[in-house]
Amino acid sequence: MRLGVNVPNFGPATSVDVLERWAHVAEGLGFDLLMMSDHVLVTPDFAERYPAPFHDPFTTLAWLAGRTSRIRLGTTVLIMPYRQPALTAQMAAGLHRLSRGRFVLGVGVGWSPQEFAALGVPREHRGRLTDEYLDEMHQIWGGGIEGVAPALLPEELPGPPVWIGGNSDAGIRRAVVSGNGWHPLGFTMDFIDGAVGRLKAFADEAGREVPTLAPRIKLRLTPEPVADPERQAGIGTLEQVLDDLDRLRALGSEITVLDPYHGDPAELERPEDAWRQLAVVAAAWESFAAPTAV
Repeated sequence: MRLGVNVPNFGPATSVDVLERWAHVAEGLGFDLLMMSDHVLVTPDFAERYPAPFHDPFTTLAWLAGRTSRIRLGTTVLIMPYRQPALTAQMAAGLHRLSRGRFVLGVGVGWSPQEFAALGVPREHRGRLTDEYLDEMHQIWGGGIEGVAPALLPEELPGPPVWIGGNSDAGIRRAVVSGNGWHPLGFTMDFIDGAVGRLKAFADEAGREVPTLAPRIKLRLTPEPVADPERQAGIGTLEQVLDDLDRLRALGSEITVLDPYHGDPAELERPEDAWRQLAVVAAAWESFAAPTAV
């Protein structure tokens, strides 16, 4: 199982230089995937945790594609109802092509009431809009719209992998129908044990392949074990975190994305703290997951 990292792309301390250093650190530590979040307008309902400026993920990832060579780049998650689907399909296809196939499109339905209102998008229809937009994007990538050239030639390069975020049953079903992967965000290990069973059941019910499990978990190393039964995966001692990763691997996860941001904007002024924790976990996981010599 490979590891990815969620990079903060917001806040006044997250400068151009810091973003570039994040990319070099993630690639240098051997992470497989660098992901970024999405908001279009910073409204009061989330500004305290995710302050302006909020760098557009398409723009930022396209820029970082030219400053990296190996690491994959993705969104965790692009808020699908906010954008016209044909434009999103073209931007995603372009980034995938120009990065030589390194882009992963993670999408979600969104949550911020004030941001939906500011953009004039009906929040109550976000699930339906997401389903409709995903369907249109897949048609554009595959050349399924009459009179419209496909955004990418399938024989040259297929469309980017689509990971569906959301921990609800609706999100899991959407991953089965419209995605290549299911991308749950922040959970307990008890939750994911049951949810993977539902993912497989929904896939069987729909007669489809089971999507890739590609979760995003917290990363917060603690000096002492966390005994809280509601402990989220990725929070605890190094031994607890490695056990979480091993359990996710056993559940079929091909990649797990680590999120070192804890919601305090002051953290953004000292990214070195996050880099140290990422380095510790990356090295420990490489040793932990390495096959035992005979």
